[in-house]
Amino acid sequence: MIPRRPSRIFRSRWAALFWAAGVIFTAVTFIGFGDKESHRVAAALEDATGANISDGDLAVLRNFAGG
Repeated sequence: MIPRRPSRIFRSRWAALFWAAGVIFTAVTFIGFGDKESHRVAAALEDATGANISDGDLAVLRNFAGG
């Protein structure tokens, strides 16, 4: 993925953009965009004990962190 002379990539803005597009294309090709099921699973947050995390729990943590 990295050419023999990495400094040559960034001499030209277009070369850098094409190189970055190639990196992104390769990542999407190998990993993919994901499926809808994985997004639903990520939406249901659980703590270490397996209990669901509520908005109230997040508010307590936010207050504790000073945010």
